[in-house]
Amino acid sequence: MANVTRILLSISALCLSGWAFVPAAFAESVCVIDDRGLNVCLDHPAERIAALSPGATELIYAAGAGENVVAVVSYSDYPEAAKSVTSVGSHTRLDLERLISLQPDLILAWGTGNPTEQIDTLARLGLPVYYVEPYEFEDIARNIENMGKLAGTGLQADAEALRFRTGIDALRERYQHASPVRTFYQVWEEPLMSMNGSHYISKVVSLCGGINVFADSPRLIPRLSQEAVLLKNPEAIIAGGMGERNAQWLENWRVFPDLLATQKGNLFFVPPSLIQRPTPRLLEGAQILCQTLDVVRARR
Repeated sequence: MANVTRILLSISALCLSGWAFVPAAFAESVCVIDDRGLNVCLDHPAERIAALSPGATELIYAAGAGENVVAVVSYSDYPEAAKSVTSVGSHTRLDLERLISLQPDLILAWGTGNPTEQIDTLARLGLPVYYVEPYEFEDIARNIENMGKLAGTGLQADAEALRFRTGIDALRERYQHASPVRTFYQVWEEPLMSMNGSHYISKVVSLCGGINVFADSPRLIPRLSQEAVLLKNPEAIIAGGMGERNAQWLENWRVFPDLLATQKGNLFFVPPSLIQRPTPRLLEGAQILCQTLDVVRARR
């Protein structure tokens, strides 16, 4: 409560000093529906945008409004220009006072990643909040379009959304009859984690003709034992993670000679920034993953 009070006082001081949200007006207000199904309306193009996840940062830049981004969080490392934007903490703990001092007029929040109480505080302060939580390829394209509408960069945003949709459609057509490949996608090493069929990464696997061996898990990101993976006996193991290639993740599976993926040498790495963020770069990650599963098919 003390933090909220201090933030309210900070806003009052800003207003008394003459600050207000007064950028150029739209011809009329613009409203879009975010990933929580909530209506987000602006009376003017957003000129000071806070992107509170690395994925949201990529999306707003893809929508052509990168120059309007005034706040990001840790690991917002793409595009290169995002690295020079002021950081307001991590996606799990925001520095609200610093964020408010940057005078944002649109908040791009990560629905399941940002602290609920902090985002609720921003909403109570009257800041427009757009929730980003894509589960489908179409959600990514729609988010780009919506952000373009809110920032007044619709032409560039629509073009990028079309490019993404066209690329995904091309992969879908190419691999719709591909021979299935039972696949284990490793999200993390310790604890060992994958994803179920509702996750967008699982949908990339399916797009490429793969079968996610943990698609039926009740948890979006299940924690697993090595024994659970061995029982599934996938034909391919693909490692993601964070940052650059972690070869040890794949080496750990080589000690199981009876594992089909090990027998066939089907242990692969896909750059995580291309597949573990729901952004337009997911298309590039999908292309790599599809090519990887083609290698598996060729080794049969």
